[in-house]
Amino acid sequence: MQLNTVKQNIRQSETLPADFYSDKNLWEAMKEKVFAPSWQYIGDRQQFFGGQETIYPITLLDKYIDEPLLITKDPSDDLHCLSNVCTHRGFLLAQHPAKERKIICGYHGRRFNLAGKMEFMPEFKEAEGFPRPCDHLHELPLKQWRQFLFTSLDPAIDFDVITTELDRRLGFLPIEQFRFAPEYSVEYMVHAHWALYCDNYLEGFHIPFVHHQLNQMLDYGSYNTEIYPHMNVQIGYSSVEGDHFDFPEGHPDYGKKITAYYYWIYPNMMLNFYTWGVQLNVVRPISTTLSRISFINYLYDEEKFLQADAAALADKVEREDEFVVEGVQKGLRSRFYNTGRFSPKREKGVHHFHSLLQQALS
Repeated sequence: MQLNTVKQNIRQSETLPADFYSDKNLWEAMKEKVFAPSWQYIGDRQQFFGGQETIYPITLLDKYIDEPLLITKDPSDDLHCLSNVCTHRGFLLAQHPAKERKIICGYHGRRFNLAGKMEFMPEFKEAEGFPRPCDHLHELPLKQWRQFLFTSLDPAIDFDVITTELDRRLGFLPIEQFRFAPEYSVEYMVHAHWALYCDNYLEGFHIPFVHHQLNQMLDYGSYNTEIYPHMNVQIGYSSVEGDHFDFPEGHPDYGKKITAYYYWIYPNMMLNFYTWGVQLNVVRPISTTLSRISFINYLYDEEKFLQADAAALADKVEREDEFVVEGVQKGLRSRFYNTGRFSPKREKGVHHFHSLLQQALS
């Protein structure tokens, strides 16, 4: 399927075609062309290694890419992101988080250090040309922004490009002090293509029509989207006196009554910063008609979070979003719909997303 409907000029552009969201070949192609080159959020250093653990197995994009990885902490407290597959016969090395001095394969005893170097293998004295570099565990790039960890199978962009922009606006916040709140974190199963969920997130155009309670809290007329190469941010201004960030002098938004920053990092990660803390949204593909959305909350001002009944509001907004996203998923099957047009004022974020997808898949 050829993708050529998205024009650089949003005033002339159409959206991605309806078939994009159901095409099986594109679904498979996105694994290597969209997700493998991107930076993926994998967890929180404090949650991985807040205790005595030195190894922590994860699966990158479970049910889609399904890559087994192992996060380790070596004796120097340096973190590594390694393949969790033994280089001898492909057995999974670690099944659970644990405190280990070495990584030892439970199948034939091959031993690695916590940086992934193969150190010992029983019954291999007669093997010629052993060990080879490929007998060590493959190490993936591992990046940390504040307490949050990211990796990539084959990164296409410098991670610093992302963090530089995040720090420019969010550097004044003591994010490392935010408390992870598992009691307010939740996952949703949405019966829609992952990209449709992102489409909806990337514009505030629908807020007055879909989110009536949220609309009362935001100054819709001032709502704005700023575009960066592989990310964008929607800026929400408060319509409630006092409910906005207290920026220090010199901040790029000093003097403005901003109540929320909605950062989207290509292709499937959102960071929603509020005056009470931050909510991470991770959109994970499962099938062309099913996605898993993780809402992960960190609290800075718990009293403000509770006073605003933020957990209930987030759930209400999510259910409203599910309703429209799942409605679009059904509507795209119509023989009478192919592409739409963008609002140049309100849908810059969606156009940006569609442009990046078309570029990656073309």
